[in-house]
Amino acid sequence: MFEVAISPAVNDDEAALASPFVKCLVRLIRAQDTHGSWDGTADAELLADFIVSKEQRRTIPIIGDPDPDVLWRLDKFYTAVALAIEERSGLMASPMIEMSHEGFGRVLFTAGRLVVLSKTVRDVHRFGFETFCKLAAAGTKLVDDAIAAIDAYPEVARA
Repeated sequence: MFEVAISPAVNDDEAALASPFVKCLVRLIRAQDTHGSWDGTADAELLADFIVSKEQRRTIPIIGDPDPDVLWRLDKFYTAVALAIEERSGLMASPMIEMSHEGFGRVLFTAGRLVVLSKTVRDVHRFGFETFCKLAAAGTKLVDDAIAAIDAYPEVARA
């Protein structure tokens, strides 16, 4: 009987795909599929465009307007952060993205009257993550930071 060696990267990817943030992102993307085109598609394949290697990143020019597909991915990522914040806190988190045509901007999340997260976004042309683990970690960190702000100022967040 042969045992198949499973690489640690495969296990890490499976763990990342099972994380609450990535599950939220997948649900959000699948909700955009009004015709059922992605019904049989695996989650990893659905999120493949979010993975950008260092080599791929180097080949992407930062001159000109960001690609509409990249802007769509950026929007879905930050919308998933807002949904994950809402799931964990019970408060509606609203993302506001202000982006210049050069690919620089800011993302703000509010809950009630509280700004729970403020992030500067640069080089949107190259938006992506090296691995599913880094995608999950980045999203989870943003959600955790926002939840910490809500926990620190619950009266303002609920106002």
